[in-house]
Amino acid sequence: MGKIGRVDVLRAPPGTRAALLGNEAIARGVIESGISVVTGYPGTPSSEVIMTLHAYRAHELGIYVEWAVNERVAFEITYGASIGGARSMVTMKAPGANVAADPIVSAAYGGVEGGLVIYIADDPGPHTTQTEQDTRWFARMAGLPTISPIDPDEARKFVKVAIELSEALKLPVILRSTTRVAHTVGDVVFGEATEPVKYRGFKKDVKRFVRAGMSWNRERHAWLLQQLRRAEELAVGKGLVSSEGSGEYCVVCEGVSCGHLKEAMRSLGEGEAEKIKVVRLGMVNPIPREWVKKELGGCSKILVLEELSPYLEVTLKAALHGLDAEIVGMEEGIIPSVGELNPAHVTAALNSFLGRPTEAAGTEVQDRAPPRPPPLCPGCPHRNSFVALRFGLAKAGYSPSKVPVFGDIGCYALGVSPPLEAIWTEHSMGASISMAAGLKIGGFEGPVVAVIGDSTFYHAGLQSLIEAVHKRIDLLVMILDNDIIAMTGHQSTPAWARTETGREARPVKIEEVVKAIGVEHVYIVDPYDIDKAIEVVKEAVKKPGVKVVIMKHPCALWEARVKGVKAVYRVLPEKCTSCMACVRVTGCPALYVAEDGKVRIMEEDCTGCGLCARYCPYDAIIRVERR
Repeated sequence: MGKIGRVDVLRAPPGTRAALLGNEAIARGVIESGISVVTGYPGTPSSEVIMTLHAYRAHELGIYVEWAVNERVAFEITYGASIGGARSMVTMKAPGANVAADPIVSAAYGGVEGGLVIYIADDPGPHTTQTEQDTRWFARMAGLPTISPIDPDEARKFVKVAIELSEALKLPVILRSTTRVAHTVGDVVFGEATEPVKYRGFKKDVKRFVRAGMSWNRERHAWLLQQLRRAEELAVGKGLVSSEGSGEYCVVCEGVSCGHLKEAMRSLGEGEAEKIKVVRLGMVNPIPREWVKKELGGCSKILVLEELSPYLEVTLKAALHGLDAEIVGMEEGIIPSVGELNPAHVTAALNSFLGRPTEAAGTEVQDRAPPRPPPLCPGCPHRNSFVALRFGLAKAGYSPSKVPVFGDIGCYALGVSPPLEAIWTEHSMGASISMAAGLKIGGFEGPVVAVIGDSTFYHAGLQSLIEAVHKRIDLLVMILDNDIIAMTGHQSTPAWARTETGREARPVKIEEVVKAIGVEHVYIVDPYDIDKAIEVVKEAVKKPGVKVVIMKHPCALWEARVKGVKAVYRVLPEKCTSCMACVRVTGCPALYVAEDGKVRIMEEDCTGCGLCARYCPYDAIIRVERR
């Protein structure tokens, strides 16, 4: 074995051991699987796969690895590559599968030639996601084989298994993880690297690839069902299912719940542990029914451990109908259906299952900690934009509390918290413009504002803006352009002239796109110039029709890393009156109240935007040059 420590994840030889995130291990799996095309859209907890491939220069190994404008486009790129024989992977978080659902479902009928892995990361909790979505139901609806790893090392192995399954079945294969696999650090042992497999040929086959023929679609549907039956057989041969023990009490698990079960089993005495048979399902769609019937045939009682929904429990109850065994799990309330599982939940469920005395599942540490909603970063230009919006509306004669502001998905959604309390809604990617238009169409008579980030605008806002312009909706759209996809770790947008891999690109400028759509009133302003930004909002909101204000300033964290911080701000205690105007207006987390009741600034966090100084009525905040 190699040394444990920091290694080149992509180039290290087989046998190397390293402590990796699950997503980093999946990036290593790309190298071991001969994948030559990787694309996706950033979304926690999936982003680190492509970020790792970028960081370790996968493009120098002959792999195309770039972010796409959204998940649908990303999938269609990999699908096009795969029907030409190239091995490919697309990455996304669970709601991204909603965006890509149309082409994914159609791809199940067309099938693939080169292996295609659809990596979807679910977020039980949720930690960073709008919904606790369970991809296993989507997989069943789409009719695609789906496998679910326990830990980072298995995630690495499963990339290769997914490619092999995909090529054997000629179907895309979903690799489903959750936050506790994607973002867990585990011991990973590297396997052999494989040369990237690229284009191998593409033949015209309209019955297979053209969905306009209804009789062809019926034929392909029948073919798909046949392939899923084959998948059940392959699951056993590929080691995607396993059993351990021989007791009459059986526990079925998948994914991270199997890891929690191992820990919970340690609390049992030797005699009790021997009563339990553990059946692990690495393939969750389809489940290998004949194998499952055989393995669970001697069980008198079955506990199903899983997260988010009783997917396996319902599936097993149908598959094992007629078996003289009681099947319990989420439907019976033994495990929670909201939030992620933890070892305490599983231990309590196991004790209840065995009829042992049990205490309520322990509360996790983060649940006992004082609640702290995530704030906008110090110096974030979005804070300035929201302040400009509030004061601009007021100067235009409107009460900001009566003007609906439709938010969107991105950092700027953090502006919902006090003191900004800036947005009224945050629904789904690109929905701000459509929903704001809908309110106006529904009869709302006052001004309505839609706030959307630059990346979200490219991702899903264009069509909504076209609709608003075409229907002549009276609407103010504020595009917060910070030059980057900030919330998911600073990824590129279509405005970049060069991608993370060094690939030269043609920048697509938001203002040019907006004008081409037909927006007549377009404004570009730096929100750091707060007084000018206020005046722009005041003017724009009075204009008829669709008007777009582009608030343009780089992400403060990114700018600080690239350019450094030239100056910060400091409070003069002798001038500070503890009026708290700076805190109440900005809510900047670099501000704090000292023991003397006066405001101070954590200068190591300050990025020098100066917004607090602008709203200090006593000139108690001054600019200080950094050495």
